[in-house]
Order: sequence, then C-alpha cells, then structure tokens
Amino acid sequence: MSKQRLVVLGGGESGFGTAVLGVKQGYDVFLSDGGKIKDLYKKQLEDWKITYEEGGHTEEKVLSADLVMKSPGIPEKAEMIKKLRKQGVRIVSEIEFASWYTDAKIVGITGANGKTTTTALTYHILKAGGLNVGLGGNIGKSFAYQVATENFEYYVLEISSFQLDDIEKFRPHVAVLTNITPDHLDRYNYDLQNYVEAKYKITKNQNEGDYFIYCADDEITVANLDRYPTKAQKIPFAWDKEFAEGGFVKDDNIIINHNKNQFIMSIQELGLSGRHNVYNSLAAGIVANVYGLRKEQIRESLADMKSLEHRMETVAKVRNIEFINDSKATNVNSSWYALESMTKPVIWIAGGIDKGNDYTIMEQLVKKKVKGMICLGVDNTKLHSAFGKVVDIMVNVTNMNDAVRMAYQLGSPGDCVLLSPACASFDLFENYEDRGKKFREAVVQL
Repeated sequence: MSKQRLVVLGGGESGFGTAVLGVKQGYDVFLSDGGKIKDLYKKQLEDWKITYEEGGHTEEKVLSADLVMKSPGIPEKAEMIKKLRKQGVRIVSEIEFASWYTDAKIVGITGANGKTTTTALTYHILKAGGLNVGLGGNIGKSFAYQVATENFEYYVLEISSFQLDDIEKFRPHVAVLTNITPDHLDRYNYDLQNYVEAKYKITKNQNEGDYFIYCADDEITVANLDRYPTKAQKIPFAWDKEFAEGGFVKDDNIIINHNKNQFIMSIQELGLSGRHNVYNSLAAGIVANVYGLRKEQIRESLADMKSLEHRMETVAKVRNIEFINDSKATNVNSSWYALESMTKPVIWIAGGIDKGNDYTIMEQLVKKKVKGMICLGVDNTKLHSAFGKVVDIMVNVTNMNDAVRMAYQLGSPGDCVLLSPACASFDLFENYEDRGKKFREAVVQL
C-alpha cells in the first residue's frame, strides 16, 4: 500500500514541525515554501531527509497531495489554496494535524489580546506545579514537533484565529477565550462576525467533560455565547461581577471559585501589573484550579511571573525618561491597555500596517495620556485623521532610529516613551520581534 502524501505549505516553525511529525507517522512528506526558508530549518529538514523547495511552489508536486498542512500565514485567497480547494484536497492546520497523534490534555488559549501572556503564565504555573507540560502553538516550539519528539502529558497552546480556521476535530480539554476585538479583519473580508466565528471554533468540539473559560466583561464574547453553543462547562471571569463558579476582582483581590474551593490573592502581589494582566492572571488561575494545583503553588507562580519580551518591557531610563517596548501590541485593543496602564505623560510611537483598525475607542485615552505622537509607518494617514485633533505634536518617521531620537527630543524627565504600535509590522520590519529589537538597539544608542 502506497504512503499517503502530505504536502506542507510554509517552511517556518509550524511547517518544519509538521513535516517531522509527518515523517514519523509514515507519510510521504514534501515541504514547499513560496519564499526563502531560514538556514536553521533547511539544515533540520535535511537532517530529517525531508524533500523541500523554496522560492515558489511546483504546482504538480503540491496538487498531488492527499493532505495539506497550510501554515497560518497563508491566506485562503492565495492561488495555490484556491486550486487545492477546487481539487477537493483536505487542508488542515498544524494544531489539527498534531492533535491526531497525542493523547495529552490540551489547554488551548485564543483571543485578540492577552493570549501570549495568558499562555506563558498558564504554562509557568502548571510547570511549577509539577505537571509534565509542553508550551507551543504561536509561542515556543512547534506543537507538531513536540508531539513528534517529546512525551508530554499536557500542552498549553497559544492558538491564533488563522490556526483555528483549519481545524476539524481539534478538541482542547480546557479552552480559554481571553476576549474578541476587531483584529485581522483584512483576512476576514472586513467582517467582524467571520473573525468571531473563527475564535469560537476553539470550543466547538468540546464535550461535557471539558471546560470553556471566557471573559464575561467582553461584550462581543458574551453576545455570541448563544450563537456558538458549547457542551463544555463554562467558567467566566470578570472585573466586578461575582460568580459562584468563576473568577472576579473584589476589594483589590482576585477571587476564583471552582468546585467548592476558593482562591484569593491580592492584586498587589501579582507579578504582572496593569488591569489587562489581572484578566490574564484570572484566566491562568482558573486553569490551574481546574487541574487541582495547590493554592500556595498558584500564588507563588502568579507572584514571580515576569513580563514577556516585547510586551510592556522596560528597556532603559535615559535622562529619567522611561522607554517601554510593547512591540507585540499589534492591534488597537492591546495599545489601549498599554496606554491605560500609563501613569506618566506619554510620547507614543505607533503605526505600521493597519489591519482594518477602528481608533475611536482610543480617542479619549490618547487625549488624556499622550503629549506627543511619533507615527512610524509607510502610510500614517489613518493615525493623523484619528488623533490629529487630540494630540498637539505628531511627527512622521520611516525608521526606528528616527522614531526613538525624535521621541527622546520631545520627552522631558518624568515622561515615558511607549512603543505600542497598534498595527502589524510588515511595512518596515520582518515581524514584531524585529521591531522591538530595533527599538531596544536605538534606545541603547541614545
């Protein structure tokens, strides 16, 4: 009997991982990347004796697939995807494919904002609590690669809407939906409901023994609960709504009620500061309670967690002006939370590729907190029309060195320069990490 042919589209982390798992599971694997594959992945593909191509797709080789794994960055409107769909070839995401080959319990975390921090925090707590746990998805190593090479009993996965688009049976034991705000609308025909539907796929295959944790303060999430029903046990969290089963804030404490147990911890003790991180800590704390970790262990882990790279990361103080790298804020809501947590006057560096952003929710906050704005992008017209009347000083720049130097000149001792772009980075940078790294380098050069 001939082997099933698995074609992997995209030679990044998820593509390479899927190719390795495919080989281990006995598929005839071929990897194709329209761009250039990093040397690191090329060497590993060669070590695993996986055939690949880069710089374009050979149609005949791709269309001969029995099964295709499409990397999350490839949109549905790509010509090769249209041809595969027309031919009726089955297309899945990496998380779908990898989930077929593991019996591990999966915690799947999605949302427009907070998913990376919540994922890292949940992993940190479960690992410290002694569970044999892997970290994957959009963060850490490829989920598929870990399924191929490790033997974890639990996985904590950060999952994007793009990865959820191509699932069939993927079923996390615990699903977390941090929130839904307009994001990536360029990939969803500028229709918010299409994006909402993608996010809710995280719970669609869950059953009565599973858990669905969601933010009851998020209007879009709550408005769609009935539209996308789940069999899972629902556990909400919120700021000031009290739940007999769920998490909330009361008298400056986070309180989690689960299974007739109560966990209480002062907000002041949390390692991650800011209102958005209270939500992230509630979500992660509920997951830890679901898995029955000791209260002392949960408390210790929530207290000693540090900020992630490129997420509200203090880079340096120069002339008593603080420089904060929040390059991971690639949408409006993320930047709203960043500004909302600021206690000093802000010089705000924003801009990049607009993903269908609506800046109106930020107007009052910007008016209150921002004294000057550096627009870092190829096209800044939308930022100017949104904030031109509420910010006194607006400057256009097209590279990070100019952005940092100009922000430094506009700042005074006691101010804060905040890189929180509210946009994707691809107009001027490789990705948000590259943008954050260049910010750090420019600050060090001051």
